[in-house]
Amino acid sequence: MSDSLRELWLRGIAFNAAAPADVLIRLLDEAAGEAGLLMCEGRDLPGAVIDAALRHPVERIRRALARNLHVDPARLAPLASDPSGLVRAYLAGGTRLQPRWVRPLPADILVTFLTAQDGGEDGRVTEKEIVGELWSSRQVPLSFPRDMAGHDHPALRLYAAFQWQSLTAAQRHALLDDSDPAVREAARRGSRQLDPEAVEAELPPIGSRHAVFVLSTCALSPAVVERCFAADEVHPLARNRHTPADALARLARHPDTEIRRLVATRPDLGPAAAELRHDPDEDVRMRARLQPSIRTWDEFQEVQKVVDHGPDCTCPITQPATEPSPDWYATCAAYEEPVLRRVAASWPGLSAELVETLAQDDDEEVRIRLACHHPLAPPHLLLDVFVTRPAHRPHLLTLPAFPRTGRTHLIAHPDPEVRALAAADPTLPEPPLGDPDDAVRRAAAANPTLPPETLETLLTDLRTAEGAAANPSLPVPRMHALLDQCLNGAVTAPTAARR
Repeated sequence: MSDSLRELWLRGIAFNAAAPADVLIRLLDEAAGEAGLLMCEGRDLPGAVIDAALRHPVERIRRALARNLHVDPARLAPLASDPSGLVRAYLAGGTRLQPRWVRPLPADILVTFLTAQDGGEDGRVTEKEIVGELWSSRQVPLSFPRDMAGHDHPALRLYAAFQWQSLTAAQRHALLDDSDPAVREAARRGSRQLDPEAVEAELPPIGSRHAVFVLSTCALSPAVVERCFAADEVHPLARNRHTPADALARLARHPDTEIRRLVATRPDLGPAAAELRHDPDEDVRMRARLQPSIRTWDEFQEVQKVVDHGPDCTCPITQPATEPSPDWYATCAAYEEPVLRRVAASWPGLSAELVETLAQDDDEEVRIRLACHHPLAPPHLLLDVFVTRPAHRPHLLTLPAFPRTGRTHLIAHPDPEVRALAAADPTLPEPPLGDPDDAVRRAAAANPTLPPETLETLLTDLRTAEGAAANPSLPVPRMHALLDQCLNGAVTAPTAARR
């Protein structure tokens, strides 16, 4: 057995969907090398395997498990207080794959991270560095500050105070009168964001990075607004929810088309929206036509997620802190403007009846967004988008509704990625084991329709060995026999199997 064949067998078994827990646990042995790490990070795992990995003495195994996107994150809670700070940091940092569906960590794990007094027993990272990983991972739900504003632990109330504008008026009032002095001070500073005179007094030099943040988010005095216009620094004003009405009217007539685009859909635009519907720029006119349908900032945010992006947008899909009403989405689904139908198609709560209608929409981007966002999108639509839009393929393959059969008509497709998908279809009469593409041959070798004698031949061929080892029809005793050879240095022939 060559080293190359050994690695292919190990990797194939690691991702064999039919491999039971006792097989997979053997891959936690250090002798399995990278295959065990790839398994811990890259696939769903039986409970017994998760338990074994959680308490595994080898840190690399626990680090790999911490990045697993497929395991229920609640099962990973022990890793938030792992003796190794690197294991904690891996869990806080999330998966390396950057999936489109951003899965938030459970509140108890977030609380553990945010209240930790150290970075682990090994001292290789600090608790602040771990929290930094957490903030950059997008695993903190946008609703979390509100949820923590009344928490018993002052560190969590302090975190909420730093997210001042996401809080309710009652929560702000309570934090200003908090029993903890650090929380009170953070709340006091947060409250100044909504005080135009305080913002003016503390405004950094216009043009600096911090000034852009302030001008984009805080309440602004008339004097600050005038300074922005004088310095031609009005981009932040177009984005700021607190920009005064008279300034918005001026922005709607700004010579820069991008500025007019930014304000055209604002729910507080007022009479200037009617003017923009006759703007010389077609995109501005389209956005202005949407504006009467946008009454709240939640609705504005949902439209913004769509209006600036094209059919190959792969931006992360996150759960907003608050969202528009179901009735608004249903109304959007019936609009003549395709952008609003795209917004409706992006909401996973849309009714089955409306999903059926939008799945047949004339606008391709409506269909694409429905396929990528809605759990009831029909399987045939998911397959169509997979074939026509390669940018969405990694995401579509993660969806439970993605069809596992009905793909045989694609076996001669010119794109090898599409042929590989077809090659895995268990209804395919003859998997294309001789395809010139490696990925197609690997998928064909993993097709469960292959008879045992064919699998044995494929296991000895470097071009197909990994796929054959991943084949769910491979008998479990044969999996163990292959592991015996790989992990124990057995010298039995590759065709030998446990009986």
